[in-house]
Amino acid sequence: VSGPAPLDPAPGLADVDRLAASTTGAGLRVDVQWRGQRRPLPADIDLSAFRIIQEAVTNVGRHASARQCKVSIDCRDEELRIEVVDDGHGCTAQGTGYGIAGMRERAALLHGHFTAGPRPEGGFRVTAQLPVPAAVPAGAR
Repeated sequence: VSGPAPLDPAPGLADVDRLAASTTGAGLRVDVQWRGQRRPLPADIDLSAFRIIQEAVTNVGRHASARQCKVSIDCRDEELRIEVVDDGHGCTAQGTGYGIAGMRERAALLHGHFTAGPRPEGGFRVTAQLPVPAAVPAGAR
């Protein structure tokens, strides 16, 4: 017998500022920068974008010895671009966990592109480009 379905909606990009605030409270400063026109996204893209950001920021807090992290969300007509960079020690992308593999898989399931690795100037960068279907005008079928 299964229990009742959860009543909380799935997280999405609207929750990124709250994620940043809670992480900042834990000692890692997270700055969120939005670019482009914010608009409703399909649920799978919204959830996956949030989860990629959440995992990237979690990894910064756990592994990077960083003081700050910058999350950029660029809403374009045909894609959503995400970038998470930190000022930590820039370890290699080859860890023992599943975080990077999970982020890569989320992007791939949406036919997107994902990269993660140390930055030449120090720190670490995670990027994801997720295609966004064209909005359907109201009344069109």
